[in-house]
Amino acid sequence: MTEILILGLNHKTADVDLRECLAFTDDQVDTALQTLRAQPAISEVVLLSTCNRVEMIFTAKDPDKALAEAKQFLAQFKNIPADRFEEALYLHRGDQAVKHIFRVAASLDSMVLGEPQILGQVKEAYRIATEQKTSGVILNRLLHKTFFVAKRIRTETGIGNSAVSISYAAIELGRKIFGSLEGKSALLVGAGEMAELAVEHLRRHRVNDIYVANRTFARAVELAGQFNGQPVNFEEIQDTLPRVDIVISSTGSPDYVLTRTHVKPIMKERRNRPIFFIDIAVPRDIDPDLNRLTNVYVYDIDDLNGIVDENIEDRSREAIKGERIVAEAVIRFRQWVDNLSVVPTIKDLRAKLEGIARAELVKTQNGQDFTPEQAAALEKMASAMVNKILHNPTALLKTGGCYADKSQHIDLTRKLFKLDS
Repeated sequence: MTEILILGLNHKTADVDLRECLAFTDDQVDTALQTLRAQPAISEVVLLSTCNRVEMIFTAKDPDKALAEAKQFLAQFKNIPADRFEEALYLHRGDQAVKHIFRVAASLDSMVLGEPQILGQVKEAYRIATEQKTSGVILNRLLHKTFFVAKRIRTETGIGNSAVSISYAAIELGRKIFGSLEGKSALLVGAGEMAELAVEHLRRHRVNDIYVANRTFARAVELAGQFNGQPVNFEEIQDTLPRVDIVISSTGSPDYVLTRTHVKPIMKERRNRPIFFIDIAVPRDIDPDLNRLTNVYVYDIDDLNGIVDENIEDRSREAIKGERIVAEAVIRFRQWVDNLSVVPTIKDLRAKLEGIARAELVKTQNGQDFTPEQAAALEKMASAMVNKILHNPTALLKTGGCYADKSQHIDLTRKLFKLDS
Protein backbone atom coordinates (compact mmCIF):
# COMPACT_ATOMS: atom_id res chain seq x y z
CA MET A 1 0.00 0.00 0.00
CA THR A 2 1.27 3.48 -0.88
CA GLU A 3 2.26 5.65 2.09
CA ILE A 4 2.69 9.42 2.42
CA LEU A 5 5.96 10.60 3.99
CA ILE A 6 7.45 13.99 4.88
CA LEU A 7 11.18 14.27 5.49
CA GLY A 8 12.57 17.65 6.47
CA LEU A 9 13.98 20.12 8.94
CA ASN A 10 12.85 23.52 10.17
CA HIS A 11 13.61 26.40 12.53
CA LYS A 12 12.95 24.14 15.52
CA THR A 13 15.45 21.43 14.54
CA ALA A 14 18.19 23.25 12.58
CA ASP A 15 20.02 26.55 12.94
CA VAL A 16 19.96 29.12 10.16
CA ASP A 17 23.40 28.07 8.84
CA LEU A 18 22.24 24.50 8.21
CA ARG A 19 18.91 25.65 6.76
CA GLU A 20 20.75 27.91 4.33
CA CYS A 21 23.01 25.05 3.24
CA LEU A 22 20.08 22.76 2.49
CA ALA A 23 17.65 25.32 1.05
CA PHE A 24 16.79 25.08 -2.65
CA THR A 25 16.94 28.14 -4.85
CA ASP A 26 14.25 28.73 -7.47
CA ASP A 27 16.68 27.57 -10.15
CA GLN A 28 17.36 24.30 -8.33
CA VAL A 29 13.78 23.19 -7.56
CA ASP A 30 12.90 21.85 -11.02
CA THR A 31 16.03 19.71 -11.24
CA ALA A 32 15.65 18.54 -7.64
CA LEU A 33 12.06 17.41 -8.27
CA GLN A 34 13.01 15.46 -11.39
CA THR A 35 15.96 13.85 -9.60
CA LEU A 36 13.79 12.81 -6.67
CA ARG A 37 11.03 11.49 -8.92
CA ALA A 38 13.62 9.38 -10.77
CA GLN A 39 14.44 7.46 -7.57
CA PRO A 40 13.04 3.90 -7.89
CA ALA A 41 11.09 3.90 -4.61
CA ILE A 42 9.61 7.42 -4.82
CA SER A 43 6.27 7.64 -6.67
CA GLU A 44 5.23 11.29 -6.24
CA VAL A 45 7.04 14.28 -4.71
CA VAL A 46 6.55 17.94 -3.80
CA LEU A 47 9.48 20.03 -2.51
CA LEU A 48 8.87 22.87 -0.04
CA SER A 49 11.83 25.19 0.63
CA THR A 50 11.54 28.43 2.63
CA CYS A 51 13.82 30.39 4.94
CA ASN A 52 12.47 28.41 7.90
CA ARG A 53 12.02 24.90 6.49
CA VAL A 54 13.05 22.39 3.82
CA GLU A 55 10.62 19.49 3.38
CA MET A 56 10.26 16.66 0.86
CA ILE A 57 6.66 15.43 0.66
CA PHE A 58 6.54 12.11 -1.18
CA THR A 59 4.67 8.84 -1.60
CA ALA A 60 6.14 5.34 -1.70
CA LYS A 61 5.14 1.68 -1.60
CA ASP A 62 8.44 0.84 0.11
CA PRO A 63 8.78 3.69 2.67
CA ASP A 64 12.12 2.57 4.13
CA LYS A 65 13.78 2.38 0.73
CA ALA A 66 12.28 5.73 -0.32
CA LEU A 67 13.51 7.33 2.90
CA ALA A 68 17.06 6.13 2.26
CA GLU A 69 16.88 7.46 -1.31
CA ALA A 70 15.64 10.86 -0.14
CA LYS A 71 18.47 11.24 2.38
CA GLN A 72 21.05 10.17 -0.18
CA PHE A 73 19.61 12.66 -2.69
CA LEU A 74 19.86 15.50 -0.16
CA ALA A 75 23.49 14.73 0.63
CA GLN A 76 24.51 14.38 -3.03
CA PHE A 77 22.49 17.29 -4.45
CA LYS A 78 23.73 19.68 -1.76
CA ASN A 79 27.18 18.10 -1.53
CA ILE A 80 26.90 17.83 2.25
CA PRO A 81 27.74 14.70 4.30
CA ALA A 82 24.57 13.10 5.66
CA ASP A 83 25.94 13.05 9.22
CA ARG A 84 25.99 16.88 9.11
CA PHE A 85 22.19 17.16 8.84
CA GLU A 86 20.72 13.76 9.77
CA GLU A 87 20.15 14.62 13.44
CA ALA A 88 18.18 17.72 12.43
CA LEU A 89 15.79 15.75 10.18
CA TYR A 90 12.28 14.76 11.21
CA LEU A 91 10.11 12.13 9.55
CA HIS A 92 6.31 12.01 9.44
CA ARG A 93 4.47 9.02 7.99
CA GLY A 94 0.83 8.31 7.16
CA ASP A 95 -1.66 10.29 9.24
CA GLN A 96 1.17 12.20 10.97
CA ALA A 97 2.46 13.39 7.59
CA VAL A 98 -1.03 14.53 6.60
CA LYS A 99 -1.46 16.32 9.92
CA HIS A 100 1.94 17.98 9.55
CA ILE A 101 1.30 19.51 6.12
CA PHE A 102 -2.15 20.69 7.23
CA ARG A 103 -0.54 22.42 10.26
CA VAL A 104 2.27 23.91 8.17
CA ALA A 105 -0.06 25.48 5.59
CA ALA A 106 -2.35 26.80 8.33
CA SER A 107 0.74 28.38 10.01
CA LEU A 108 0.22 26.35 13.19
CA ASP A 109 3.83 25.17 12.85
CA SER A 110 5.34 28.57 11.95
CA MET A 111 7.87 30.59 13.91
CA VAL A 112 5.21 33.31 14.06
CA LEU A 113 1.89 31.61 14.76
CA GLY A 114 -0.73 32.64 12.21
CA GLU A 115 1.61 34.32 9.70
CA PRO A 116 0.06 34.32 6.21
CA GLN A 117 3.12 33.85 3.96
CA ILE A 118 3.53 30.09 4.40
CA LEU A 119 0.27 29.19 2.64
CA GLY A 120 1.43 31.03 -0.48
CA GLN A 121 4.77 29.22 -0.29
CA VAL A 122 3.05 25.81 -0.09
CA LYS A 123 0.84 26.72 -3.06
CA GLU A 124 3.90 27.75 -5.06
CA ALA A 125 5.68 24.48 -4.20
CA TYR A 126 2.64 22.53 -5.42
CA ARG A 127 2.36 24.62 -8.59
CA ILE A 128 5.95 23.80 -9.54
CA ALA A 129 5.42 20.09 -8.78
CA THR A 130 2.37 19.97 -11.06
CA GLU A 131 4.31 21.74 -13.82
CA GLN A 132 7.09 19.17 -13.46
CA LYS A 133 4.50 16.36 -13.29
CA THR A 134 5.98 15.00 -10.04
CA SER A 135 2.69 15.20 -8.14
CA GLY A 136 0.06 12.54 -8.82
CA VAL A 137 -3.32 11.33 -7.59
CA ILE A 138 -2.44 11.14 -3.89
CA LEU A 139 -0.42 14.33 -3.47
CA ASN A 140 -2.82 16.26 -5.70
CA ARG A 141 -5.65 15.31 -3.36
CA LEU A 142 -3.51 15.96 -0.27
CA LEU A 143 -2.45 19.46 -1.35
CA HIS A 144 -5.94 20.50 -2.45
CA LYS A 145 -7.23 19.32 0.92
CA THR A 146 -4.37 21.22 2.58
CA PHE A 147 -5.43 24.49 0.96
CA PHE A 148 -9.05 23.87 1.98
CA VAL A 149 -8.07 23.22 5.61
CA ALA A 150 -5.83 26.32 5.76
CA LYS A 151 -8.61 28.50 4.32
CA ARG A 152 -11.13 27.04 6.75
CA ILE A 153 -8.86 27.77 9.72
CA ARG A 154 -8.37 31.36 8.50
CA THR A 155 -12.13 31.76 8.10
CA GLU A 156 -13.38 30.02 11.23
CA THR A 157 -10.73 31.17 13.72
CA GLY A 158 -9.07 34.47 14.53
CA ILE A 159 -5.55 33.07 14.23
CA GLY A 160 -4.48 35.67 11.66
CA ASN A 161 -6.41 38.65 12.99
CA SER A 162 -3.98 39.98 15.58
CA ALA A 163 -0.59 41.65 15.16
CA VAL A 164 2.34 39.56 16.42
CA SER A 165 5.32 41.55 15.14
CA ILE A 166 6.33 45.07 16.10
CA SER A 167 6.08 46.32 12.52
CA TYR A 168 2.72 44.71 11.96
CA ALA A 169 1.42 45.94 15.33
CA ALA A 170 2.44 49.46 14.35
CA ILE A 171 0.45 49.31 11.12
CA GLU A 172 -2.57 47.77 12.85
CA LEU A 173 -2.48 50.60 15.38
CA GLY A 174 -2.49 53.07 12.51
CA ARG A 175 -5.53 51.36 11.02
CA LYS A 176 -7.41 51.72 14.31
CA ILE A 177 -6.73 55.45 14.40
CA PHE A 178 -7.47 56.21 10.75
CA GLY A 179 -10.09 53.53 10.14
CA SER A 180 -8.40 52.63 6.84
CA LEU A 181 -4.90 53.25 5.54
CA GLU A 182 -5.97 53.21 1.89
CA GLY A 183 -4.90 56.44 0.19
CA LYS A 184 -2.83 57.59 3.19
CA SER A 185 0.84 58.62 2.96
CA ALA A 186 3.71 57.39 5.12
CA LEU A 187 7.29 58.41 5.93
CA LEU A 188 9.86 55.84 7.03
CA VAL A 189 12.76 57.30 9.01
CA GLY A 190 15.51 54.70 8.82
CA ALA A 191 15.81 51.97 6.19
CA GLY A 192 16.72 48.85 8.14
CA GLU A 193 14.97 45.49 8.53
CA MET A 194 12.11 46.89 10.64
CA ALA A 195 11.45 49.51 7.97
CA GLU A 196 11.37 46.83 5.24
CA LEU A 197 8.79 44.82 7.19
CA ALA A 198 6.73 47.94 7.76
CA VAL A 199 6.75 48.68 4.03
CA GLU A 200 5.31 45.24 3.26
CA HIS A 201 2.40 45.85 5.64
CA LEU A 202 1.83 49.40 4.36
CA ARG A 203 1.64 48.19 0.77
CA ARG A 204 -0.77 45.43 1.73
CA HIS A 205 -3.09 48.08 3.14
CA ARG A 206 -2.82 50.19 -0.04
CA VAL A 207 -1.01 53.16 1.40
CA ASN A 208 -0.66 55.70 -1.39
CA ASP A 209 2.75 57.44 -1.15
CA ILE A 210 5.68 56.09 0.87
CA TYR A 211 8.74 58.25 1.55
CA VAL A 212 12.02 56.85 2.88
CA ALA A 213 14.57 58.94 4.78
CA ASN A 214 17.92 57.57 5.87
CA ARG A 215 21.25 59.10 6.95
CA THR A 216 22.88 57.10 4.15
CA PHE A 217 20.90 58.41 1.20
CA ALA A 218 21.95 55.50 -1.05
CA ARG A 219 20.17 53.09 1.29
CA ALA A 220 17.03 55.27 1.16
CA VAL A 221 17.17 55.14 -2.64
CA GLU A 222 17.62 51.35 -2.57
CA LEU A 223 14.64 50.66 -0.27
CA ALA A 224 12.38 53.20 -1.97
CA GLY A 225 13.20 51.65 -5.33
CA GLN A 226 11.83 48.27 -4.22
CA PHE A 227 8.25 49.58 -4.07
CA ASN A 228 8.26 52.74 -6.20
CA GLY A 229 8.60 54.94 -3.12
CA GLN A 230 10.33 58.28 -2.89
CA PRO A 231 13.75 58.68 -1.22
CA VAL A 232 14.22 61.70 1.04
CA ASN A 233 17.40 63.31 2.41
CA PHE A 234 17.58 63.20 6.19
CA GLU A 235 17.63 67.00 6.20
CA GLU A 236 14.31 67.03 4.30
CA ILE A 237 12.30 65.18 6.94
CA GLN A 238 10.63 68.32 8.33
CA ASP A 239 9.69 69.47 4.83
CA THR A 240 8.08 66.05 4.17
CA LEU A 241 5.96 65.96 7.34
CA PRO A 242 3.12 68.15 5.97
CA ARG A 243 2.50 65.58 3.20
CA VAL A 244 2.26 62.40 5.32
CA ASP A 245 -0.20 60.86 7.75
CA ILE A 246 2.06 58.22 9.33
CA VAL A 247 5.70 58.41 10.42
CA ILE A 248 7.53 55.20 11.36
CA SER A 249 10.97 55.71 12.82
CA SER A 250 13.56 52.98 13.41
CA THR A 251 17.05 54.53 13.32
CA GLY A 252 20.04 53.79 15.54
CA SER A 253 20.39 57.40 16.64
CA PRO A 254 21.34 57.98 20.31
CA ASP A 255 19.29 61.22 20.32
CA TYR A 256 15.78 62.20 19.33
CA VAL A 257 15.37 62.49 15.56
CA LEU A 258 12.02 64.28 15.79
CA THR A 259 11.08 66.76 18.53
CA ARG A 260 8.34 69.26 19.27
CA THR A 261 10.29 71.99 17.43
CA HIS A 262 10.13 69.91 14.22
CA VAL A 263 6.43 69.11 14.37
CA LYS A 264 4.63 72.09 15.93
CA PRO A 265 5.37 74.48 13.01
CA ILE A 266 3.98 72.10 10.40
CA MET A 267 0.60 71.48 12.09
CA LYS A 268 -0.76 74.82 10.83
CA GLU A 269 0.26 73.89 7.31
CA ARG A 270 -1.46 70.53 7.78
CA ARG A 271 -4.60 72.33 8.97
CA ASN A 272 -4.46 70.13 12.06
CA ARG A 273 -4.95 66.90 10.13
CA PRO A 274 -3.98 64.03 12.48
CA ILE A 275 -0.42 62.69 12.19
CA PHE A 276 0.58 59.37 13.68
CA PHE A 277 4.15 58.70 14.90
CA ILE A 278 5.32 55.14 15.55
CA ASP A 279 8.66 54.92 17.30
CA ILE A 280 10.08 51.39 17.05
CA ALA A 281 13.66 52.41 17.84
CA VAL A 282 15.63 51.71 21.02
CA PRO A 283 16.71 54.24 22.22
CA ARG A 284 13.68 56.24 21.10
CA ASP A 285 13.76 58.43 17.99
CA ILE A 286 10.71 60.54 18.75
CA ASP A 287 10.29 62.90 21.70
CA PRO A 288 7.24 61.68 23.67
CA ASP A 289 6.49 65.34 24.43
CA LEU A 290 4.95 65.46 20.94
CA ASN A 291 1.87 63.82 22.45
CA ARG A 292 0.95 67.19 23.96
CA LEU A 293 0.30 68.64 20.53
CA THR A 294 -3.29 68.51 19.24
CA ASN A 295 -3.94 65.74 16.68
CA VAL A 296 -0.43 64.33 17.15
CA TYR A 297 -0.23 60.70 18.33
CA VAL A 298 3.04 59.07 19.44
CA TYR A 299 3.46 55.41 20.29
CA ASP A 300 6.74 53.78 21.28
CA ILE A 301 7.92 50.17 21.29
CA ASP A 302 6.57 49.51 24.80
CA ASP A 303 3.06 50.40 23.64
CA LEU A 304 3.44 48.04 20.70
CA ASN A 305 4.97 45.22 22.77
CA GLY A 306 1.87 45.23 24.95
CA ILE A 307 -0.28 44.77 21.84
CA VAL A 308 1.94 41.96 20.54
CA ASP A 309 1.92 40.05 23.86
CA GLU A 310 -1.87 40.22 24.07
CA ASN A 311 -2.26 39.15 20.47
CA ILE A 312 0.12 36.16 20.84
CA GLU A 313 -2.17 34.94 23.62
CA ASP A 314 -5.19 35.51 21.39
CA ARG A 315 -3.61 33.56 18.53
CA SER A 316 -2.65 30.71 20.85
CA ARG A 317 -6.28 30.41 21.95
CA GLU A 318 -7.46 30.48 18.34
CA ALA A 319 -4.84 27.86 17.42
CA ILE A 320 -6.67 25.34 19.63
CA LYS A 321 -9.68 25.68 17.30
CA GLY A 322 -7.35 25.26 14.33
CA GLU A 323 -5.93 22.03 15.75
CA ARG A 324 -9.47 20.64 16.05
CA ILE A 325 -10.13 21.42 12.36
CA VAL A 326 -6.84 19.73 11.43
CA ALA A 327 -7.68 16.59 13.45
CA GLU A 328 -11.06 16.30 11.73
CA ALA A 329 -9.52 16.79 8.28
CA VAL A 330 -6.86 14.10 8.93
CA ILE A 331 -9.59 11.55 9.70
CA ARG A 332 -11.49 12.42 6.52
CA PHE A 333 -8.34 12.22 4.42
CA ARG A 334 -7.52 8.82 5.92
CA GLN A 335 -10.97 7.61 4.87
CA TRP A 336 -10.27 8.76 1.31
CA VAL A 337 -6.88 6.99 1.25
CA ASP A 338 -8.42 3.80 2.61
CA ASN A 339 -11.15 3.90 -0.02
CA LEU A 340 -8.48 4.43 -2.66
CA SER A 341 -7.04 1.02 -1.80
CA VAL A 342 -10.53 -0.53 -2.06
CA VAL A 343 -11.32 0.85 -5.54
CA PRO A 344 -9.36 -1.75 -7.58
CA THR A 345 -11.10 -4.61 -5.74
CA ILE A 346 -14.56 -3.06 -6.25
CA LYS A 347 -13.80 -2.56 -9.96
CA ASP A 348 -12.55 -6.13 -10.30
CA LEU A 349 -15.59 -7.50 -8.46
CA ARG A 350 -18.00 -5.53 -10.68
CA ALA A 351 -16.17 -6.67 -13.82
CA LYS A 352 -16.41 -10.32 -12.69
CA LEU A 353 -20.15 -10.14 -11.93
CA GLU A 354 -20.93 -8.23 -15.11
CA GLY A 355 -18.98 -10.85 -17.07
CA ILE A 356 -21.04 -13.64 -15.51
CA ALA A 357 -24.28 -11.75 -16.22
CA ARG A 358 -23.34 -11.17 -19.85
CA ALA A 359 -22.45 -14.84 -20.33
CA GLU A 360 -25.79 -15.96 -18.86
CA LEU A 361 -27.67 -13.48 -21.06
CA VAL A 362 -26.02 -14.95 -24.15
CA LYS A 363 -27.05 -18.46 -23.04
CA THR A 364 -30.62 -17.37 -22.35
CA GLN A 365 -30.98 -15.57 -25.68
CA ASN A 366 -29.35 -18.36 -27.69
CA GLY A 367 -31.91 -19.75 -30.14
CA GLN A 368 -34.71 -17.66 -28.67
CA ASP A 369 -36.65 -15.18 -30.75
CA PHE A 370 -36.71 -12.19 -28.40
CA THR A 371 -37.95 -8.83 -29.61
CA PRO A 372 -35.55 -5.85 -29.15
CA GLU A 373 -37.74 -4.64 -26.29
CA GLN A 374 -37.56 -8.02 -24.54
CA ALA A 375 -33.77 -8.22 -25.01
CA ALA A 376 -33.38 -4.73 -23.56
CA ALA A 377 -35.56 -5.69 -20.57
CA LEU A 378 -33.38 -8.75 -19.89
CA GLU A 379 -30.21 -6.65 -20.00
CA LYS A 380 -31.77 -4.07 -17.67
CA MET A 381 -32.77 -6.84 -15.24
CA ALA A 382 -29.26 -8.35 -15.31
CA SER A 383 -27.68 -4.93 -14.66
CA ALA A 384 -30.04 -4.27 -11.75
CA MET A 385 -29.22 -7.65 -10.21
CA VAL A 386 -25.47 -6.97 -10.44
CA ASN A 387 -25.95 -3.59 -8.73
CA LYS A 388 -28.07 -5.07 -5.93
CA ILE A 389 -25.63 -7.94 -5.34
CA LEU A 390 -22.72 -5.46 -5.22
CA HIS A 391 -24.39 -3.01 -2.84
CA ASN A 392 -23.63 -4.69 0.51
CA PRO A 393 -20.12 -5.96 -0.36
CA THR A 394 -19.17 -2.49 -1.66
CA ALA A 395 -20.47 -0.78 1.49
CA LEU A 396 -18.57 -3.25 3.69
CA LEU A 397 -15.34 -2.82 1.74
CA LYS A 398 -15.55 1.00 1.93
CA THR A 399 -16.30 1.16 5.66
CA GLY A 400 -14.09 -1.73 6.73
CA GLY A 401 -16.86 -3.07 8.94
CA CYS A 402 -17.23 -2.32 12.62
CA TYR A 403 -14.30 -4.29 13.97
CA ALA A 404 -12.19 -5.92 11.28
CA ASP A 405 -9.24 -4.43 9.44
CA LYS A 406 -10.29 -3.22 5.96
CA SER A 407 -7.34 -5.02 4.37
CA GLN A 408 -8.75 -8.33 5.70
CA HIS A 409 -12.05 -7.70 3.91
CA ILE A 410 -10.23 -6.86 0.68
CA ASP A 411 -8.15 -10.04 0.89
CA LEU A 412 -11.19 -12.21 1.70
CA THR A 413 -13.24 -10.69 -1.15
CA ARG A 414 -10.50 -11.37 -3.68
CA LYS A 415 -10.24 -15.00 -2.51
CA LEU A 416 -14.02 -15.64 -2.37
CA PHE A 417 -14.58 -14.42 -5.92
CA LYS A 418 -11.20 -15.59 -7.24
CA LEU A 419 -10.39 -12.11 -8.52
CA ASP A 420 -6.66 -12.84 -8.87
CA SER A 421 -6.98 -16.08 -10.85
